[in-house]
Amino acid sequence: MPDSPASTRDRSRLQHSRRALAHSVSPAAWRGTLEFRRADPTVAIAVRVGLAGAIVLVAGGLLGRTEIAGFAALGSLAAAFLRYEPYPRLARKLAGVAGLIVAYTAFGAALGVAGAPIWTQVVLVSAGAGIAYWLTLVFGITGPGPVVMIFAAAGAAGFANTWADAASATGAAALGGLVGWAVAMAPALSHPHSPSRVAVARALAAVSATEQQGDQAVAAARAVITRARETIALTPQRRVDEHVHELIALLDAAENALCGRESGLSRQDDFARLEAELRKVRSDIRTPRTPDTPLPVSASSPDYLRAAMDKALWFSASRMAVASLIAGTLAVAVGLDHPLWAILGTIATLQGVNYGHAVQRGIQRLLGNTAGALLAAAVIFADLGYWPLVVIVVACQTAAELTVTRNYALASTFVTAMALLVTSIGHPAGTGIAAARVGDTLVGVVVGILVAALTIRPDDRHHLTAPEPTEKSAD
Repeated sequence: MPDSPASTRDRSRLQHSRRALAHSVSPAAWRGTLEFRRADPTVAIAVRVGLAGAIVLVAGGLLGRTEIAGFAALGSLAAAFLRYEPYPRLARKLAGVAGLIVAYTAFGAALGVAGAPIWTQVVLVSAGAGIAYWLTLVFGITGPGPVVMIFAAAGAAGFANTWADAASATGAAALGGLVGWAVAMAPALSHPHSPSRVAVARALAAVSATEQQGDQAVAAARAVITRARETIALTPQRRVDEHVHELIALLDAAENALCGRESGLSRQDDFARLEAELRKVRSDIRTPRTPDTPLPVSASSPDYLRAAMDKALWFSASRMAVASLIAGTLAVAVGLDHPLWAILGTIATLQGVNYGHAVQRGIQRLLGNTAGALLAAAVIFADLGYWPLVVIVVACQTAAELTVTRNYALASTFVTAMALLVTSIGHPAGTGIAAARVGDTLVGVVVGILVAALTIRPDDRHHLTAPEPTEKSAD
């Protein structure tokens, strides 16, 4: 008797998940974690994130409130989000990010004051992970993601024993968020065209990439050009000057270069030179003068309501919440010291844009956490005191931003060291905290990869090095 269509689909899906799991332990997957990608230069952004952290940590030390300085540092991480947004949109969205960090700090502190059992904390924080992820998807919040919010909640839950503790931790996060917002927005006063310049530079780089990658990169290049036009269109009217028209002319040239690929025209050398010029911070750097070109009438407004109703986003958020719950529950069951940290590993893994990327992020998270935990253990063992810790934390924060777009394992090394050292500032801890971090991360990553494999989309085949056999040939 022939199989029913439903059973055939189920068997095909099971085979797809099985091949996905096999990929996670393949040499190719682990080799991929060591690759360094070509990435946008991020020195200015990294310096701003480090500066925001330095301001709040120094203030905490000078005011004698070192026990809550870590929460202020978490709030200042708002500056690490939305690095490519134009300033008018950045101002609104970054305020929302800072508000989320503060809200999750308050949420975690309330759990701590209420004396919530660890099982209750796992359930509620897992739900919070799903909500935070859904919000980042709906509002297009790029950057570290909900990991920062959940880490703030976990830290506050362990810190707050009284409502006074909860208020001080939440207040510190709010002040840190304000500093992060101010530092991220400060360049708008002196370099108002920076987001537009970076957007155009990225467009030129995308067009240049088509000469090596061929037709498969053309669609992506057009999308980057479209985003650059939207960024320029958000320029306030009072800021529209000759340079804005020059940037539009460069985008026109980039679009013409895409159209001229078939005729053999190459602008790669010109675009590489102009890209380098556009990325310079100095305001007196100018691209070649061009005739005025019309400014885009307006940028398309994001349809947040439509995004909020998107079933795919609801599925992704629900998957995140369920996977977080599984990871946290497993961490509690095996007796790990910080089970909420297991949720962080799951979140980091499931933020991948496809299964192959999720596996890569999971492995890189594990490797980076291991290296970062060893680094933090050495610093904690040295017992350097508050001010040397501030210097190391700021250095790690800056290094993480410099490397995050090139290799997530390396960035995760600095992030982990920073997180553990910030934790040790508020709660003096021994070197055992490093081993606890690695154990929790291992649980979180394994759960994240398993859930990603079981829920993989049928059309997600980016991780496959060879075509999957058809149902016919499989039989």
